[in-house]
Amino acid sequence: MDYVIVMDSCGERTEAMRQDERIIPAPLTMQVDEHSFVDDDTFDQQDFLKKVAQSPNCPKSACPAPEYYKGAYGKAEKRAYAVTLSAELSGSYNSALLAKGLVHEECPEMKIHVFNSRSASIGETLITRKIQECEDAGMEFDVLVETVEAYIDSQNTYFVLESLEALRKNGRLSNVKAFIASALKIKPVMGSTPEGTIVQLDQARGINKALVKMVDYIVERAEKPEEKVLAISHCNNRARGEMVRDAILERMQVKDVILLDTGGISTLYASDGGIIVVI
Repeated sequence: MDYVIVMDSCGERTEAMRQDERIIPAPLTMQVDEHSFVDDDTFDQQDFLKKVAQSPNCPKSACPAPEYYKGAYGKAEKRAYAVTLSAELSGSYNSALLAKGLVHEECPEMKIHVFNSRSASIGETLITRKIQECEDAGMEFDVLVETVEAYIDSQNTYFVLESLEALRKNGRLSNVKAFIASALKIKPVMGSTPEGTIVQLDQARGINKALVKMVDYIVERAEKPEEKVLAISHCNNRARGEMVRDAILERMQVKDVILLDTGGISTLYASDGGIIVVI
């Protein structure tokens, strides 16, 4: 293979990506009390959600080791790319960078670039798809990297969660704020910063009102949406994902739409019923 794209498992794979041997998933692992989960094709979302709900403790996750990335890069003859969840949220980016250095010690002519998605979940999916498009167009390596980095700059990530427990347990939200939000049924509308951190954009009482506000933000902020792909991932609630998709498409035209269920790491943070949108 001339090239490979190594996407960490926070990114959801489309069916076409699953069939493409050039796209190599780098699985993270998760621990819920004494139960271990690997974020690959063996991941059981229903069992994971059940065990998280039953546990008072914070689920833990671990990123792929540099050796895994190194082995994946080695499957390409000329070029390798990595796409990781935001470096502000995980060690996956640094792990992929370390692997790049290890490969260059043995094979300095190998071309490798690690993309910090500054997003997560379906955002990584779009970046991986963009790399493929650029490769298919025959772009030179340096031009491709510049083009995809500019694409990442243009991306916006939004999400609304049914439950704030995962964010609370993982230290992303104070106990007091989570308790008040839960008691009043307040659902925050969240987004990503240009640096790849999480920020609260708005809030509403009840999940449906929060989703309406999220759609408002998406439509108001979208630039040239007719040239972009709308990507939505849902955690165990396809009907809700379809509802958000249809609400957005009623108000603006896009080039294409992707709708996928969350993988393991996205399920950990999105929790049952969460919705993530990237455009």
